[in-house]
Amino acid sequence: MVKKRIFPVTRVHEPLQVDIEVANGQIVEATITNQLFRGFELMAVGRDPRDASLFLQRICGICSSAHAIAAAYALEDAYGLVPTQNGELLRNLIFGADFLQNHLRQFYVLSLADYIRGSEQAPFRPKPLGGDYRLPAQLEKKLLEHYWQGLVISMKCHQMVATFGAKAPHVQTIIPTGNIQSPDRDKIITYASLLEEVTSFIENVYLQDVDIISRYYSDYYKIGTGYSNLLNFGLFPEGKERKPYYPSGVVINAGEPQELDQNAITEDITYSWYKEGATQHPYQGKTVPDREKPLAYTWNKAARYKGIPMETGPLARLWVKGTYRNGISTMDRLVARALEAREISKLLARWIMEIIPGQPHLYPYEPLPNAQGIGLTGAMRGALGHWVKIEKGVISHYQVITPSVWNFSPRDEKSQRGPAEQALIGAPVEDLDNTLSVGRILRSFDPCFSCAVQVTRAR
Repeated sequence: MVKKRIFPVTRVHEPLQVDIEVANGQIVEATITNQLFRGFELMAVGRDPRDASLFLQRICGICSSAHAIAAAYALEDAYGLVPTQNGELLRNLIFGADFLQNHLRQFYVLSLADYIRGSEQAPFRPKPLGGDYRLPAQLEKKLLEHYWQGLVISMKCHQMVATFGAKAPHVQTIIPTGNIQSPDRDKIITYASLLEEVTSFIENVYLQDVDIISRYYSDYYKIGTGYSNLLNFGLFPEGKERKPYYPSGVVINAGEPQELDQNAITEDITYSWYKEGATQHPYQGKTVPDREKPLAYTWNKAARYKGIPMETGPLARLWVKGTYRNGISTMDRLVARALEAREISKLLARWIMEIIPGQPHLYPYEPLPNAQGIGLTGAMRGALGHWVKIEKGVISHYQVITPSVWNFSPRDEKSQRGPAEQALIGAPVEDLDNTLSVGRILRSFDPCFSCAVQVTRAR
């Protein structure tokens, strides 16, 4: 048995480190470390709750609108507010466009280099020589051209976000009850025009490129399976009933979806760099760092549902909705993400036509001095939750569980590995100097440790 440390693993969000043990050409043990500490939960305490949807976006730049949405939902829950129809549509249009830029960047910027040799310069170099690259030269050239096109199209998605969000990343308009930016005809036309170009790229390029990768690397439909437990919070509420287009649900061992019980969500810190405490629901959870804690190896907490490790992300959403149930693996995650991008582009085309200029897009409200609320939503990488307590008009407690806390959680008190750790078990590694399989598996989850943790003092 031999050991190998891989750091950094990701091309962006570099705090991700993985330690593997290999025997007989397969991974038999894996631990994943997140090396940055979250500070935003602590920084939120003492602030006016109305700052939350703006301030907490700074947790991350690539999926900032997700935190704005979750924070707005949490305050609406706390104050008993319901957004206007136009406000809901505008938020969905901002959020959906941010999904598209994220999914495109995940494939073209963060994952594609795992499957093609690319050019002799960054970001394709340095990389292992003589690696497992299977595409013919002509197809490699085609996908490399699409790599650069994908960057331009993802930028146009950010322009869509900024049309109703004022800027991207870190939109300035999402608040409880709706969206600050009014939806005039010029903005609607601008958004729709950009969407048409983005949709064309998704339909005619992105989906085909993912299909090419899936055919040449079809063995990855059997690699990186993990536990096959899936979790999804509702995403994109619609209509007067606010029924989410992507329903919430839980899947155990690749079975049929079950109803989500948000009270069954807990965080375990047995192997996390936090002071000891009982496994708790986020309303009770505390964030007290302890970098010297014995046996701990990450700043991520171990998010669990009824004590079970859960994978979350586009694959979980499509499985719960019933639109994709081919399997749970490295390649299934890439395919599901592309299919979801196509679905979302169609939703955006419908929603932009449902906007009614001149109708209310927000309304004034009186904040309560004492309240608590929960904001659950799907995000680009999966289930995102914000929990807030308000006392004497200010935030007294704030907890965030991000998708990467679910996917890249450490072991828990039962010594159950996190979902990504488990997905590595059994993966082929023929050469310790060429661990492409590890990167392919982990990047299929779209890791973002900016969301999972932020800052700490130097040791």
